[in-house]
Amino acid sequence: MHAWPVVFSTAKKGNDPWEWEDGAASAPADVHGRGPRFAVADGATEGFGSTRWAMRLAEGFVAADVELTGRSLLDWASRAQHEWRHDPLLSGASGLELYKLDSVGAFATFLGCEFADLDGRPHWRAVALGDTVLFQVRHHRLVAQFPEMSADDFGVNPEGMPTARDALPDVIGQMRFARGDLAPGDLVYLATDAFAHWMVRERQKDEDRLWSVLSGLNHPQRFQTLVDDRRAAREMTNDDVTLMRISVAASWPDQLVVCV
Repeated sequence: MHAWPVVFSTAKKGNDPWEWEDGAASAPADVHGRGPRFAVADGATEGFGSTRWAMRLAEGFVAADVELTGRSLLDWASRAQHEWRHDPLLSGASGLELYKLDSVGAFATFLGCEFADLDGRPHWRAVALGDTVLFQVRHHRLVAQFPEMSADDFGVNPEGMPTARDALPDVIGQMRFARGDLAPGDLVYLATDAFAHWMVRERQKDEDRLWSVLSGLNHPQRFQTLVDDRRAAREMTNDDVTLMRISVAASWPDQLVVCV
């Protein structure tokens, strides 16, 4: 089987696109047998350097040789912290900003997913911290949600990955893990909190319509219109939004669509 992702995102209403503070990344299967990887992170607005931290986590997870175990994840997160602190866009900051680098730091929820054994018994494995959520959908029905959260579980202080070195061991211990089987035709969505919250509520009202809308997204402007409409209707929190949709199929598609 094969898997390919597409990412939709938008910043808070009133912000410029470059002020988007989430992160998203993917990497294909490699020659060593590791399956494709996907990651989404949501940087906290009140932090310093949150955008760089969210992207550092997402890009580092899909690129690094990380096993989904506590020890390996601790090593990966420690490297990410080091790289964040020495990021040229942050380390060359002013004196006040360097103070914030040390005293305030950054914080991000995180969800990383790996597809495995696509030529045998295909399945996904995932690790999560906070309220970035994975939804697995088959024939317009939810197969799995990870972490399992109700609509009322959003909006409270979520767990997240910090840049503070001393806090890291305890945070790694709070990570949650899950696994699920994959089948051709499955769609797997990774969504940051504002969009995930809306998805949970919409599924309760009309599940078939929700998955029809999301599977039909084929252009960034259609996603932007969806988010704008839901914000205007006060059904979605005005927050940075990211949705990664991963399609699973027995063969590669015969067409490629590029949005310009």
